[in-house]
Amino acid sequence: MSDPEGSDVHEYASPPCFLHELEPGFRQEMVRADTWNNVSRWRKAERRRLIAERMAVEADERTLRSSRLADRLDEAIGEVSEQIVSSYWPFRGEPDLRNWAIRVIERGGRIALPLVIKKDAPLEFRIWVPGDPLERGVWNILVPSHGPAVLPDIVIAPVVGFDAANYRLGHGGGFFDRTLASMPRMPRRIGIGFASARIPTIYPQPHDVPMDMIVTD
Repeated sequence: MSDPEGSDVHEYASPPCFLHELEPGFRQEMVRADTWNNVSRWRKAERRRLIAERMAVEADERTLRSSRLADRLDEAIGEVSEQIVSSYWPFRGEPDLRNWAIRVIERGGRIALPLVIKKDAPLEFRIWVPGDPLERGVWNILVPSHGPAVLPDIVIAPVVGFDAANYRLGHGGGFFDRTLASMPRMPRRIGIGFASARIPTIYPQPHDVPMDMIVTD
């Protein structure tokens, strides 16, 4: 993510990548007193750990968890008719909501997929229906090859990690935070991920935009 840098440097007995092993109360105070650089290093280490755990889940188990999560997402969203819902193409073991997205379309909703236009710019959302041409975008993720940009009513944001305050730890590009902060009207924001991705805190910064809720399996 594109984030501010701190100026005061403090040194501690434990390096930032091991902050998650400390007692929570002490850890929070320590990170608040430290620079963004240390928080950023901690996030990178935590991101690697969580993605590795997610990738280690067997395919059948991931499918089962994704199905449970989709059912809970239906309960959380409710009526989708005439709403534009931003979903995503799964990446690196993320919950697979592609079948769920098709059901949204069958119930009268519209699905949009996010794509990166350029670095440090907000995402663009394009309407997608099964059969529309897709192309490989950033990180080799499939995105709609053409179509007008739309403003979603609901944004489904996959998480690498999340905390009790509904802040999400993403892949580090800052795209969702940047996009949400730039929207003319704030959509309903739902983070989704497996329950195992919950952590005590992501040490939210001023640029982090919390979700309205987190839905898990």
